[in-house]
Amino acid sequence: MTIPEFPPTLREVMLRGRWIAVLCACLVVAGVFAFLGQWQLERAIDTDPPPAGITEDVRALTDVVQPGEYLPEPLVGQRVEAAGTWIGGDFLVVSSRFNEGDGSDEGVAGYWVTGQLRVAEDTSIAVALGWAPDRKSADAAAAALEQRAAGTEEDITGRIISDEGPALPTTDDPFGMSRMSPAMLLGQWHDTEQLAMYRPYLASTTAPVGLVDIVSPAPHELSPVNWLNVFYAIEWAVFAGFAFYIWYRLAKDRWQLEVEEFEERTGSAA
Repeated sequence: MTIPEFPPTLREVMLRGRWIAVLCACLVVAGVFAFLGQWQLERAIDTDPPPAGITEDVRALTDVVQPGEYLPEPLVGQRVEAAGTWIGGDFLVVSSRFNEGDGSDEGVAGYWVTGQLRVAEDTSIAVALGWAPDRKSADAAAAALEQRAAGTEEDITGRIISDEGPALPTTDDPFGMSRMSPAMLLGQWHDTEQLAMYRPYLASTTAPVGLVDIVSPAPHELSPVNWLNVFYAIEWAVFAGFAFYIWYRLAKDRWQLEVEEFEERTGSAA
């Protein structure tokens, strides 16, 4: 067998049919990655952001969210109004509630008094009515509401806020609640058979007698750019470039192998 005078060049190896086919496959893969990157980038920029201050316009509760639905992010903190009837026995206390600007010492948690507002025949929403600095005041306010408000109708205006999620109660207070979770409140409510419920809760703007108004400032304006999606778009671009790098690396490894084989043959022939 005749030994070639020179080993193949890297360019010659890359231009072989096998490696051109691999390059075509990498082009397809890179194209898919580029499409996914463009898709992420299009969703990273909100071309129609909500107007500034829109959360301060009072809207009907049913225009913002429906029972059982999650609250969309642009509507978290939206001011809404709702009318309904207070259900007796369901004025419950939630602990670990901080109320900035309430006059209490910094870092001291207080309590919220909450209630079940029946807004339709079989639909309810959890309402945070007001804040108290200690458990005794909160319990007294809840008892007073039970006496004068249970079974009465009321119009409530406040901010609609997402469920905080449940938390395990302590062993010494199995019915205690430290998170504002409508799901946990539902477990202690009365008259709940076939009840439809709102997932978010309503923080009342005005507290009843015996409680302090809940401080609930307007939410920060959302940025029209979703930086997480921008990061994902960059990742897809890197993946697309990596597809070509793999092709180059495989072709170069093959070229280096052939150069080594050529050197071994020429060395043995000498």
